[in-house]
Amino acid sequence: MFAAASTAFCHAHAIQLTFALCPSKTLLSLSFMNARIFLIVMTVVGMSAVRTAGAQTQAPDPFAVNQRLGRGVNIIGWDPLWQDRARGRFQDEHFKLIREAGFNHVRINLHPLRDGKPDANGKLREEFFKTLDWAVDQSLANGLMVILDYHDDLAISPDPPGKKKDFLASWAAIAEHCKSRPPEVLFEILNEPAPKFTSELWDQFCREALQIIRRSNPDRTVIVGPAMWNGIGGLDRLVLPDDDQNLIVTVHYYTPMEFTHQGAPWTSHRQTTGVAWNATPQETAAIARDFDKAQAWATQHRRPLYLGEFGAYDKADMPSRVRYISCVAREAEKRKWSWAHWQFDGDFIVYDIRNKRWVETIRDALIPLSSR
Repeated sequence: MFAAASTAFCHAHAIQLTFALCPSKTLLSLSFMNARIFLIVMTVVGMSAVRTAGAQTQAPDPFAVNQRLGRGVNIIGWDPLWQDRARGRFQDEHFKLIREAGFNHVRINLHPLRDGKPDANGKLREEFFKTLDWAVDQSLANGLMVILDYHDDLAISPDPPGKKKDFLASWAAIAEHCKSRPPEVLFEILNEPAPKFTSELWDQFCREALQIIRRSNPDRTVIVGPAMWNGIGGLDRLVLPDDDQNLIVTVHYYTPMEFTHQGAPWTSHRQTTGVAWNATPQETAAIARDFDKAQAWATQHRRPLYLGEFGAYDKADMPSRVRYISCVAREAEKRKWSWAHWQFDGDFIVYDIRNKRWVETIRDALIPLSSR
């Protein structure tokens, strides 16, 4: 298009010179040629104007992006492939399986400080980006949207001031590396900031990270959640910049913890067993109340909501897990939230990689057969 415009303008300039030297002999022929050139130039200019206007009117709508995210699943955060691709549990075929099951996106759990191993200048190792690129490429090739979730909360939250430089430098590197990715790739600033993140400190970190991201990704949809493990209770203390509307707010939900985390060795419920979830009116109403509170905040602040994590640990009985997961997913969908189950494999699993099969009851609780 631009080559045609350049040629047209050059021809027009030559015609102007010829006409100046010999006006009587060139007037008739040039009238037709000028008309043709004028049409070419105006067509090119018009196409350029339309393209520019289209770009201006197609700024991402975070509500529309959130609806496209739909149903998702967390993947590869704890997979050994980050250290050695040859030892990876997750393979190319799993992206296709996720899409075929009816999921719309994957939340890729990144650990830039653990796996990127930044040097003194904050540069992340090449192997980290190779694995990241593989995961993004495979996701997009299989029709899955992608959330690049900065999941290194365990490295940062115990000492936020001491890790701030590395946190911001690694975000600068990731943002620069991914700046040419399509809008189907989203960034999530930090998973579950806690416990040493006060709301004020988290606000500072969040704003500085967002400023860095916007330098190279001005139109990227970014996800951010409240301090204190992205809990719904922290929404009232989450302050977002008014001049950046291209944001989606995330919350996580594991209430009641004595059920969802019973037997989990990293929690205070490691000795808890036998807690059922029966979908009683009282149990389902408790979830609805919590979600109504989050939705009231979202409506007031005009921000879309993403339920980035929920699930029930494998030690709970399967019928209870199915009832709980189904209830949470449907309550989120009633409010037009997108969601991502925790997680594909490892624990809280929806897919058994070792035996190459879905945990069908969990998969069907998340995505009923009738909606695939």
